[in-house]
Amino acid sequence: MEDLERLKFWNGKKVFVTGATGVVGLNLVNRLVECEAEIVALVRDTVPRTKILGNWLNGKSAITVVRGDLLDYDLIMRSLAEYESEYIFHLGAQTIVNVGNRSPLTTFRSNIEGTWNLLEAARVLEGYSSTIKALCVASSDKAYGTSSVLPYSEDMPLRGEHPYDVSKSCTDLLAQSYAKTYHLPITIARMGNIYGFGDLNFNRIIPGTIRNILEKKPVEIRSNGTPIREYFFVLDAVSAYLTMAEKTSKKGVAGEAFNFSSGEKLTVLEIVQKISVIMDVKTKPRILNISRNEIQNQYLSITKAKKILNWNPHYKTGDGLKLTIDWYKKMVFA
Repeated sequence: MEDLERLKFWNGKKVFVTGATGVVGLNLVNRLVECEAEIVALVRDTVPRTKILGNWLNGKSAITVVRGDLLDYDLIMRSLAEYESEYIFHLGAQTIVNVGNRSPLTTFRSNIEGTWNLLEAARVLEGYSSTIKALCVASSDKAYGTSSVLPYSEDMPLRGEHPYDVSKSCTDLLAQSYAKTYHLPITIARMGNIYGFGDLNFNRIIPGTIRNILEKKPVEIRSNGTPIREYFFVLDAVSAYLTMAEKTSKKGVAGEAFNFSSGEKLTVLEIVQKISVIMDVKTKPRILNISRNEIQNQYLSITKAKKILNWNPHYKTGDGLKLTIDWYKKMVFA
């Protein structure tokens, strides 16, 4: 959808966003602010540094902020009912693989119970009215689990093995169940490793590498450097979510899952080298080889999204990295 069309589409639409202070949530809310949507943002924790990206967190935009947790079913029900949400983006989750390994129960509760609370509230409300036009759920490429057949396609089984991966398989299956059983207008996004503006989790390879180079510290790689991933720029992720929501009413879209990715496969070592070249420094990363319970190779087919949603990524990895590095230099490490 062209920018002008998107601005017209979202103008005045009532939108509810969970995970609004995450890297995708922040950028999605910022985009919806530009489009003059009526936004309700669910925020669990106040993270001061996120304010460098989201002016709405400073009270500078007309956004309703609901303070609370996805585990509070009554809060979710009240929020959806009171604000008569038409479009819901469920991005709230515990998103870090290593945190899932360290704290599986909190990850399961956040990602699984949090999802069924939202879906159940939507189901109950749909029994009284039909205000919800699209409910977009964040799954992950991790939901597929380990596969000897790549790229992943949407018809492959979901077989997460480790805590975070299992939580996303469950999130995905819950969304499918509510779509099929209760005919809710749900779509599901399965994306690779998202990077870009607002990512302040420096345990991730891209922000961690950028920070260490800027602070003249050694770059560290937790794995052996060989795992293959697709690194997906956050503005393309925002475009994917908006496209899903805009097209949920089209025939053959509701109830479907879609893969979204950059289409560029890189090893961890290659992404570090790419960052080093853009930043014009020579690095010799420390290979720690301490990562555990992570899938070796993951990449996605985006044929379905191209065909059904007419969606394509706009940013090459190198271009996304340049924009991201400039953002960190200006906003975080100035």
